[in-house]
Amino acid sequence: MASDISEKLLENEGNLVEEVKIGEKIWCEMKKMSVVALPAIFNRFTTFGISVISMAFIGHIDPIDLAAYALVQTVLLRFCNGALLGMASGLETLLGQAFGAKQYNMMGIYLQRAWIVMSATTTSLLPLYFFTTTIFKALGQEEEIARVTGIISKWLIPVAYAFIPSYTCQMFLQAQSKNVIIAYLAAATLAIHIFMSWLLTVKLEFGLAGAMISTILAFWIPNCGQLLFVMCGGCKETWTGFSFLAFKDLVPVIKLSFSAGAMVCLELWYNSILVLLTGNLENAKVQIDALSICLNISGWEMMISLGFMAAACVRVANELGKGSAKAAKFSINVVVLTSFSIGVVLFLFFLFLRGNLAYLFTTSYDVVEAVDQMSPLLAFSILLNSVQPVLSGVAVGAGWQSTVAYVNLGCYYLIGIPVGVVLGYVFKFQVKGVWVGMLFGTFVQTIVLLVITFKTDWDKQVADAQKRVRNWVVEPEPEDANR
Repeated sequence: MASDISEKLLENEGNLVEEVKIGEKIWCEMKKMSVVALPAIFNRFTTFGISVISMAFIGHIDPIDLAAYALVQTVLLRFCNGALLGMASGLETLLGQAFGAKQYNMMGIYLQRAWIVMSATTTSLLPLYFFTTTIFKALGQEEEIARVTGIISKWLIPVAYAFIPSYTCQMFLQAQSKNVIIAYLAAATLAIHIFMSWLLTVKLEFGLAGAMISTILAFWIPNCGQLLFVMCGGCKETWTGFSFLAFKDLVPVIKLSFSAGAMVCLELWYNSILVLLTGNLENAKVQIDALSICLNISGWEMMISLGFMAAACVRVANELGKGSAKAAKFSINVVVLTSFSIGVVLFLFFLFLRGNLAYLFTTSYDVVEAVDQMSPLLAFSILLNSVQPVLSGVAVGAGWQSTVAYVNLGCYYLIGIPVGVVLGYVFKFQVKGVWVGMLFGTFVQTIVLLVITFKTDWDKQVADAQKRVRNWVVEPEPEDANR
């Protein structure tokens, strides 16, 4: 009897110790995840805020200026922004895995290679900025609005180039869990942007030119801060100065960058097509207003998910680079469950509020009623968005950009859009039908990514990551080594 009791006590004590260890591991992983996720979330909110502030001040100048700015931002800038953001996600893979493998000397070279490739890409896109008026006229825009888009697009060329150091430096710092500096810079920039916008447009009455100067400064001020931090001692191990080695082996970088760009662009354009499809439905004005409100709410919530996406990418890449398949899988479980838990809470919140949210944006009863009818779809969209971006982050961390590009193409464009067109136009479900189709595509994509993620041989992924790190290591030239 005594021996049985002692055995049970030992067993219970062992289980308790194991639970404590698991609890400590989860807490430790959540702290590592938060170091990346929280600054990333804050930075995305403030970046989104810069555009909102610019639109608010431009809206008080002239309605045509506002319409032209919104058009250039949502069509032209979004297209170029998506291409560069996607290409930069290829850099995330390399930086995260190199940092995990302690190949610190390569991280600065990867950063410089990304600058070269992305600068060439941005330069190749410049004709879009110079022929904006012609493009929008061809798309059927009003003459005056199209004319102003040509003016605004030229002002935004410095912003297009600002994306290069912005995205690359953020990913460089995120890979090392040093991105808290980005949050401080973002907060300071937002305050400066509000003041400069007021000074230049209201006080000095520079009009559209004043608003655009403030916008350019808002994008470049944090870039200068990040570059100074990287180059002036904030990253002593990973930044060792400029090197001609950055010009070597650019072909693999270009391949990875373009596959990553395709992955992100296919996803960004998917949501844009949703709006375009809605514009051809009956009672389009109410439908578009209601959809815009829902997408605006979903967009703000997406900032949280994108923060967890960054955390998933960094943690997976770091652990693969270290050679720990078990730690990589554990990181995936923690970040997916954390983001999903937040998604469930928001799902219930938006499902409960329904159309009441629309009163924050409009006083039209018809629009409020339309939002009320679409609120269940909004809630499910938010729930899916709490998982799907995180799984994309896992894919980026592991270097699966090409695979995910094909998954996005199939799920979004071969399933989601056709189903949405059939439900919206053939079965006359209007915008709800289109949205259901798009959600179905996202749902299928999420399931596919879940299967890929949890069926993956992570030991093989470790071997692939370490092989990638070894193959991309270059020995410094004598002149570089002597600097």
